[in-house]
Amino acid sequence: MITQEKTKLQRADFPEQVGVSSRDILAFIEDLKQSDIEAHSIMVLRHGKVAFETWRDPYGPDIPHTAYSISKSFTATAAGFAIEEGYFQLDTKLIDIFPEFRPTRPDAKLEKVTIRHLLTMSAGKDVSLFADKSKNQWKKDFFDAKWYADPDDRRWKYISENIYMVCAAIQRTTGQTVTEFLTPRLYEPLGFSKIPFWETDSEGLEAGGWGMFLTTEDIAKFIRCYHQGGMLDGKQIIPEWWAREAVKKQGDSMRYHEKDSCAGYCCCFWRNAAVPNSYRADGMFSQFGIVFEDYDAEFIITSCEINEQKTRDCIWRHFPAAFCGESGDRSQYEALKPKMFLEPLKELPAKPHSPLESKLENYRISIKKPRMVNMIGFPVSMLSLATVYMSTDRAGNIDGVEFSFSGDECTMTWNEGDVRNTVICGMDGEARNSPIHLGGVDFTARCSAAWKDERTLEVWFRPLESVCQRRWTFQFLEDGRVTAAPQSMPETKGMLEHMGNTAEDLVKGKAVAAVGREVLKRMHTVVESVHKGRLVSK
Repeated sequence: MITQEKTKLQRADFPEQVGVSSRDILAFIEDLKQSDIEAHSIMVLRHGKVAFETWRDPYGPDIPHTAYSISKSFTATAAGFAIEEGYFQLDTKLIDIFPEFRPTRPDAKLEKVTIRHLLTMSAGKDVSLFADKSKNQWKKDFFDAKWYADPDDRRWKYISENIYMVCAAIQRTTGQTVTEFLTPRLYEPLGFSKIPFWETDSEGLEAGGWGMFLTTEDIAKFIRCYHQGGMLDGKQIIPEWWAREAVKKQGDSMRYHEKDSCAGYCCCFWRNAAVPNSYRADGMFSQFGIVFEDYDAEFIITSCEINEQKTRDCIWRHFPAAFCGESGDRSQYEALKPKMFLEPLKELPAKPHSPLESKLENYRISIKKPRMVNMIGFPVSMLSLATVYMSTDRAGNIDGVEFSFSGDECTMTWNEGDVRNTVICGMDGEARNSPIHLGGVDFTARCSAAWKDERTLEVWFRPLESVCQRRWTFQFLEDGRVTAAPQSMPETKGMLEHMGNTAEDLVKGKAVAAVGREVLKRMHTVVESVHKGRLVSK
């Protein structure tokens, strides 16, 4: 297997060497801070070399980051390979690949849906954003969904399940999973450090529209390859015709209010309104791989900011203005270098220990399942709702919690379903990393703990491959009862309110959107309800 050292992108000695302004980079980093945008990594490339890169501790270059809908761009790439190799064509009908879903009563619309319709979000099927992925019927959900339009109308609507069906078509026609199909064609030729993990349905079929975990450099190589017409380091990797076709505007995306979301949709890429001749791979919470065609430059950022236009506006305030003439003078970089980094994320500070610690060694916490969240299919997990809501395995219903204390560390063990995990939490102001498996995914959990008072223990839990931090507050009452209150950072309330503000983009009709906004404003009290438990002897 190709080692990471042999396949890393070339690095410039300093930004100005390849025509990037250090002053503008610093201004961008300061703008992120002032705008309260939690960026996790930044990488700027010019003329094929990395001009600047930084990661916010505890994130780092070797830790894959959830990519959300950047996954779609990889699925589209797999489709390009499949078309090139004759497995299907853009105008191949989906129902011809899946004839078992042809209804007894003929459906003229269904007979029209093609691979092209799926890739360009114009298939006409309106799969609900809240379809329960844990029911393990993803293909059936797609075929059973109502129509919002005739495919002939080419009416655009962002439906992630369209891209899942592209994955399904690739697996059906090639006999391989998309990961197996892409490994020799894309991942190995690009020199990825390892094969990316991709969430799947219960049959092992990749989610397609979401669920990939990628390093910042993985995204950079991928985006650079598209920018070069499918080439990297002089080698043709992605078919050239597809690398050009996939990033052309294929349809209008005027449903949205955000300007960069209305500039045109390609085949799982987006055109940008603010910068002519630029496009991006785009994932929720502001995961972007941006190509500046006129400047021979790329920009990659991983983040935890739900308001993507806010992040893009911050980027446009500094790029492409930061691209300048090449210079051998590194004095500006050396002067500004000490400030050119993302400040580390905060951890729980050290606090005095509680005398309860010795008592808790002999007990576990039995927690009652909250009824409402289980009724709606979103049991509360150590993982945030943003991490698990589109997953086959949503985890949830923590129980059997045990704490053990030793010096400046606290060990927390708990059950979720049939999985039991243990993490080490730093209590000295320094978090600890622990490997866990939860929701069907391997994570590196970054954890700290501290006593808020003698009966209230706080635990901060951050899966580094994800975007959000989960904070739990355990209050131990004198009669043996325990309450456990979850909170996400950024707060679930703010995320749901943002979704409410874009409700008209997701549903039809202002009245329905207004109802949706009101529901989402209050939903955080349900999906992050306080858990009730009791101490029981081990």
